[in-house]
Amino acid sequence: MFRGKSVLVTGGTGSFGQKFVRAVLDRTEARRVIVYSRDELKQFEMRQRFGNEPRLRYFLGDVRDAPRLERALDGVELVVHAAALKQVPAAEYNPFEAVKTNIHGAQNLIDACIDRGVERLVALSTDKASSPVNLYGATKLVSDKLFVAGNAYAGGKRTRFSVVRYGNVVGSRGSVVPFFKGLAHTGVLPITDPRMTRFWITLAQGVDFVLTSLQRMHGGEIFVPKIPSMKVVDLAKVIAPDAKVEVVGIRPGEKLHEEMISGSDARSTLDQGDRFVIQPEMEWWKRDGQEGAPVPEGFSYASDTNSVWLTPDQLRAMVADV
Repeated sequence: MFRGKSVLVTGGTGSFGQKFVRAVLDRTEARRVIVYSRDELKQFEMRQRFGNEPRLRYFLGDVRDAPRLERALDGVELVVHAAALKQVPAAEYNPFEAVKTNIHGAQNLIDACIDRGVERLVALSTDKASSPVNLYGATKLVSDKLFVAGNAYAGGKRTRFSVVRYGNVVGSRGSVVPFFKGLAHTGVLPITDPRMTRFWITLAQGVDFVLTSLQRMHGGEIFVPKIPSMKVVDLAKVIAPDAKVEVVGIRPGEKLHEEMISGSDARSTLDQGDRFVIQPEMEWWKRDGQEGAPVPEGFSYASDTNSVWLTPDQLRAMVADV
């Protein structure tokens, strides 16, 4: 589906963006890959890292800037939306900045994709968007709903929107892994709560999931991968076995356990084996659009009740290269 197509990645200089761009260049016959981001230094550093790649373009711009998005999307068929303000404490302290990027930016992108005739867009979401307790999660929930509704907004146009929602990414910027590694030499690692659990996925797995979701989407779905859980205290022991664990308490806007599918969403969720698909509860959605078995009554997908858990050896292997 990439052969001869132009692909644009918002937030393309981020951890996911760079990994995704590399995968598209190495594994597809895309005609052109456009990195759309607002930081010229990160684009310069990415140029140094990727070298003289003739299919790669760099476009300075912000998703808040609707006219700039319109210009960047000229001739683009496929979009992956990874741009976001995602640091929970920063969003709590600067709430409307998060709203302008994560919500207004999403609507700008929807409008521009429809006007420019983009074929498919997949937007990256987060487990924090399910039953959100912090502003970041709330903005991503709104963003998810905007992209799902964007399929009706597109009317008779060809543009289709879907969402992927997954958990914490090993080694991404702001991840707990580099944080713990940076403190390992002190002999003390702060843990908010010894019971805390999180979903865990690698950058490579996230990229593969987005690629397959782009292929499977009809428009309106929220794709959720089946991924393992881990205890944060186990991660600390793997990274610094001899360090003392200091319990500092849960921070404002933080959950003890994360959730990717709520009980309410489960009513319209299908199990496809390697993933779940939350179907839109809209009259325009064709119920035979996606294959899969309905999940059981009372189902939810949370990190503490997950059936798959990472062992210490698996955690050690995942964080080895971070």
